Amino acid sequence: MTAQPVESTPSLWTAAHDVDARRPRSLQRQLGASDTVCERRAAYIVAGTAPTNESEKRAAILGTYIHEGLLSAARSEYGWLVERAVADDMIKGHIDVVQLDEATAARVPARHRPKVAAQHGVTVEDVKTKSTFLWDKVRRYGPSEAELRQVYLYADLLRTTGFEDVRGQRYLTRLGALEVARIRFRFVNRDNGEEHVEEFAFDPMEATRARWWVQRVRELTSPEEGRRDFDGPGLDAICDHCPFMSACWGLPEQPGTPVQTALIHNDADRTQTLADYVRGHELQTEGNRIKALARKKIDTSPAGVYGANELAWGGGNPTWDIDVEAMVDLLEDAGIPVPMLPDEKRMVDTLKDAGLAVPEKRSARTTPKTIIVRPFKA
Repeated sequence: MTAQPVESTPSLWTAAHDVDARRPRSLQRQLGASDTVCERRAAYIVAGTAPTNESEKRAAILGTYIHEGLLSAARSEYGWLVERAVADDMIKGHIDVVQLDEATAARVPARHRPKVAAQHGVTVEDVKTKSTFLWDKVRRYGPSEAELRQVYLYADLLRTTGFEDVRGQRYLTRLGALEVARIRFRFVNRDNGEEHVEEFAFDPMEATRARWWVQRVRELTSPEEGRRDFDGPGLDAICDHCPFMSACWGLPEQPGTPVQTALIHNDADRTQTLADYVRGHELQTEGNRIKALARKKIDTSPAGVYGANELAWGGGNPTWDIDVEAMVDLLEDAGIPVPMLPDEKRMVDTLKDAGLAVPEKRSARTTPKTIIVRPFKA
């Protein structure tokens, strides 16, 4: 069997990106609840601005596949309502899961009733896939402000207008507005499958705040009036993968410099930025001091759960060094020449011991650019 050249083999990712580009969500032009992650990004969508950037979507596509597979299983096994459309004249979206309580379920045709009903009222669930890199943050702090806003917009649409009147769910539209009782977040680690669930009572005030957020965006006269909610490319992944990155941040005046330099307009900005830098350095120094002391204090404590944190110990395993003498013996026994390359470190040490200057030549590399901030006294 002759191996086929890799270059002639179609990429699965090309197919995946093409399919993703044709998804209804990718073609949607109305502001969606999932677009409310950043005020300026949402403002670009409301204004009908054409995307200026294409980003790598592999992680997002994998998350979509996991998401769809899990929701399909929930629909099959539990009879939950999944990927159901909600909309009004301001915003639209697709709710991952709506779990009806027994009283509401009795109002839909028998074949559509859930096998597992919600115990404490109608529940709106949002499923999020996360990488291991973010997993500890998810377990410690739960959903972000943007994630909370998104699910509250879904829930508020359901309680004010009900399900959207579209094909495939008109029997649900006839239910009208539903009284949402619970919010549930289900986080899934896409690297190892671990699941973390947080559930709490629906808060009408949070829903109102989410609506106000959208209303403010719609009242902006131009997208540039919108607030940037993240620190920009190279500092936040949200910005790195934003379809409006160039429209938002533009290009730096000097090629190769960070786009954040556009935030400096005058000496007042420089004064504030240097003050921020010094404050950040002080916080970092104090944080390192607190961590160093805590690490030494806890050194002999056994693993276990202490309040809100779990202590575990890693490391302590034997390390391995290359046995040079054994390597030489193996090479000689095998009749293989032993490499005799110059040992730079040894040569340097020998020259220094002999009191001779170590010869140097200028390289093409330069040292990293460093910042120096000192107190200034006039």
